[in-house]
Amino acid sequence: MSVLSRTEARRHRHRRIRKKISGTADRPRMALSVSRKRMTVQFIDDERGETIAAATSAPDREPKNVEGARKLGERAGIAIVEKGVRDVVVDRGGFKYHGRIKAIVEGAMASGLRAGSATAPEPADPKTTGDKEAK
Repeated sequence: MSVLSRTEARRHRHRRIRKKISGTADRPRMALSVSRKRMTVQFIDDERGETIAAATSAPDREPKNVEGARKLGERAGIAIVEKGVRDVVVDRGGFKYHGRIKAIVEGAMASGLRAGSATAPEPADPKTTGDKEAK
């Protein structure tokens, strides 16, 4: 059994996540990336293969902490709302949902975006499923 490095484990998680989610023009994928030097947010329409809007932290001007991440999320949210998009699918890039990643998403939600599951199942009709308890 081989042990993956931290970077390889993150890439493995990202590939697993990307199998399940994709962005459309109405509901783009909000792709997040965080490193020691900068943080980036892109809103991507995967059907056409293009970036609708993007925001990045300036390497020397903004802090790379949770406060700076929240401001970046707010800027990114405003940029995509100006394009007429309200709903997004969050692609955390294999990163755990805490710290700066969570702050970016919360900042974007504070600016008016709504995020949710890309493949939210519709509620089943109890009459057609044959469930005896629901009848």
